[in-house]
Amino acid sequence: QSHKLKYGKKDLSRAYQSVPQPKIKDVSSSEFFSNSPPTVFVGSKLKYPNVNVGILAPPVRVEDVELYDSHKRWVKESKCIQEILDFRGNLINSRFLSNVHSPRGQTGGKFLDISQEVGMAKKAVDMEFQLKKKVKLSLKFDRVSKPVSSPADLKNVKIVENTKIERSVDKVFSDTDLKAADAVDYLYKKQLEDQKLSQLLSLGTMGLGKNRRLVPTRWSITTVDDIIGKNLIKKVKDCSIIEDYSLYYGNFLGNYYLVFLFPEVFSYELFEMYLPGSSWNPTIGNQVGEITVATDYESYNGRKNYASNCVGGYYAARLPLLETLKKNKKQASILVLRFETPDYWAGLGVWVVREAMKKTMDTKKFIFNDRESMIEQGRKIILDELNFDINNILVRSQLLEKIKTQMKLSSFFS
Repeated sequence: QSHKLKYGKKDLSRAYQSVPQPKIKDVSSSEFFSNSPPTVFVGSKLKYPNVNVGILAPPVRVEDVELYDSHKRWVKESKCIQEILDFRGNLINSRFLSNVHSPRGQTGGKFLDISQEVGMAKKAVDMEFQLKKKVKLSLKFDRVSKPVSSPADLKNVKIVENTKIERSVDKVFSDTDLKAADAVDYLYKKQLEDQKLSQLLSLGTMGLGKNRRLVPTRWSITTVDDIIGKNLIKKVKDCSIIEDYSLYYGNFLGNYYLVFLFPEVFSYELFEMYLPGSSWNPTIGNQVGEITVATDYESYNGRKNYASNCVGGYYAARLPLLETLKKNKKQASILVLRFETPDYWAGLGVWVVREAMKKTMDTKKFIFNDRESMIEQGRKIILDELNFDINNILVRSQLLEKIKTQMKLSSFFS
């Protein structure tokens, strides 16, 4: 309440200047035997159509290396931010230069073939790496993907065991007549984890043969969330509208979510509030910062452009909401308020948003007979927990404005 609101897009210019680096050791040699979780990262910093493709692995073989890059395990085992940074910081990003069009016709070269095999693997892969020079380990951060460990130019790499690939993944890889969006939907129905889906898309292992391409990891994550989300929206729109006003509240790694469900046709609006000292709103010295706010919205008719304010978090938060509606065979208008607190001091990627929303939707919901009671309860929760009055945000809501002012056919018969 005491903070001023700064309304608009995220200001990330000073993000991560003072993020603690994990305690990790330098690699003693440019050659090492290790295993990949299996994880492959496609970078987006080069001039298009060039990209860097990197196979991630620790400097030595680790028995339980899957834990170094598993959202599911991190959530299940309640890993803290520092532990996750330590896992990511101990992975070497052994990379090589490639072109986004390399996967077409499966002629991308030896390194890309190996990267695709690793990316499709079901379990960790034992490998031998030879770098052009020794690497000093550190971390680099991104707005959408997880923190990326130290890049090292790859001289040679070899898989030293037979990889195991899911039959469904191999089917998609072999079917060059299947569109990428249809492949994502197929694998989603086969219950492949979102983390694996985005990796497969980024490596050009799905889609029409003539159209296959490498996709930077940060874009493939959001693309997968959007493809699955749009498919679920079509199904949700065929369902009946919820009967009551429902409220959910939950948190994960310092991210707090308040979710309002209104008995209306589907629409979705997200507000993200970044409190001073949080990941995307760092404070400088003793300076008291302002709360920054980002928002995006879609009506029943959907969006035609990218959610440029909330970016990947918009699509990541929407997905668990739609999964809950589909499971209950209902539709609703949904208003989401996200509060990023100083407890979330280092950005870990939009997977945190997705998992936070899953946890929120798994909590016991509050049910109300009218809109006013639900909003007041939500206001009380955030006021008590975070000392913030959400009325400052609700007055800006396009979704609430439409609910309050839009005329319904039923009003003519009441």
